Amino acid sequence: MSPRAAWRLESLGFREVYDYAAGKQDWITAGLPTEGELAEVPRAGDVADPDTPTCRLDERLADARERARAAGWDSCVVVTETRVVLGLLRSRDLEKEGDLSVEEAMRPGPSTFRPNVPVATLADLMREHGLPNVPVTTPDGALVGLLRREDAERAIAELHAHHEEGDHEHEG
Repeated sequence: MSPRAAWRLESLGFREVYDYAAGKQDWITAGLPTEGELAEVPRAGDVADPDTPTCRLDERLADARERARAAGWDSCVVVTETRVVLGLLRSRDLEKEGDLSVEEAMRPGPSTFRPNVPVATLADLMREHGLPNVPVTTPDGALVGLLRREDAERAIAELHAHHEEGDHEHEG
């Protein structure tokens, strides 16, 4: 909408007015509110854990492993100072022996997914490829969080349970 239209809405008492020029998918990717039938569909950005451990290229693998385990994770995302994803250390990468750097042990350039991707789509992909988690990033490549497969499946089950409750309420 134009700045003039946004100002007019504000003058009418609307408190949350957005002057946003990009498309609908970019809006959803930014985590902004949505409406309609698909608004309740859980998306990657809603379920990804932002508190996933991160590490830097020049860090020692042993330090990254210790920090990940202390946080209850078996993965660590390799990021820049601005959280742009460079690589991923999965469980077997964290287990590598020797005095390695994170850069030497990581999987460079992992596939990443945007926050607007439906969780069900990613759960299917993770099951199909045997992945325990996938990185979720902004369009600029900054880490939003890691989406664990079990969290994705839980979100899908909760949505189905919510729908079944609603169906039973309408039966009576």
